[in-house]
Amino acid sequence: MNERLAVIGGSGAYHLLSQNCLGEETESRIIETPFGPSAPVHRFQAGELSFLFLSRHGETDYSLTASFVNYRANIYALKECGVERIISWSGPGIINTAFKPGEFVVPHDIIDETRRRESTFFKNSGVGFIRQSHPFCPEVRETLHEAVHHSGFPHHEEGVYVCTEGPRLESPAEIKKFRIIGADLVGMTLAPETFLARELEMCYAPVCYLTNYAEGTVDREFKSGQLFEGMQTDQEKSVVEQSVQRFPAILAAGLTLLNDLERSCHCQSALQRYRDKGMIGDDWRTWIGPA
Repeated sequence: MNERLAVIGGSGAYHLLSQNCLGEETESRIIETPFGPSAPVHRFQAGELSFLFLSRHGETDYSLTASFVNYRANIYALKECGVERIISWSGPGIINTAFKPGEFVVPHDIIDETRRRESTFFKNSGVGFIRQSHPFCPEVRETLHEAVHHSGFPHHEEGVYVCTEGPRLESPAEIKKFRIIGADLVGMTLAPETFLARELEMCYAPVCYLTNYAEGTVDREFKSGQLFEGMQTDQEKSVVEQSVQRFPAILAAGLTLLNDLERSCHCQSALQRYRDKGMIGDDWRTWIGPA
């Protein structure tokens, strides 16, 4: 299993797997890593295009919350498979009311508010002091802009995503704090995923579909037993479900564009300073610290 392109699927990915929406599956396996087994990695063939797909939250339902995803194992596994570029999807809530449920956003920046996640491959080493002027790969982001724009779906070309620990949702005061510091969206999945990809010199960028307004952003009655306990109206739920079904088209367009694009971003040389100093060699597996 060796491919240059991969997709990490977020909420709803398990539905696309069960519906066979991503192409012809030619291979699937769990990859053993120093950090434990990865989520199953699937290889799909869609016409002339082949890529890998990993469902972050489970294969048949939302069986693993973001707080407990083994991000290091998943990113390590994709690197082991030869992946150079990753498209990620996530379904965050809305802080900035210029955005609406069901719309797509290609975030340009991130605020990491997680607390207990293993966030680096370089524990107890002198490696990992990496600049984050663009925490999401500019080349992959530009490709996703183009893919969503040409699809004609409602979208925004940038946004600041704040990543919280979870699994609980955020309080109104927390959302107010995030708004004050400049966040547009709130979710639980993109950190440390993007930072781990950069540590292994992989390109990574997300495309988000917006699921609901964050707590305190709009006034919503509590409804016991429903998804988000009433933070999402029936109409918004329907629009969001339609957005999930649009992902195969967006992914196909984005992956096709990336497949034809020469890699020239800075992601691929994020650790060059450490090579020049002789602290790491050519084999990326030897860079990794203890689990």
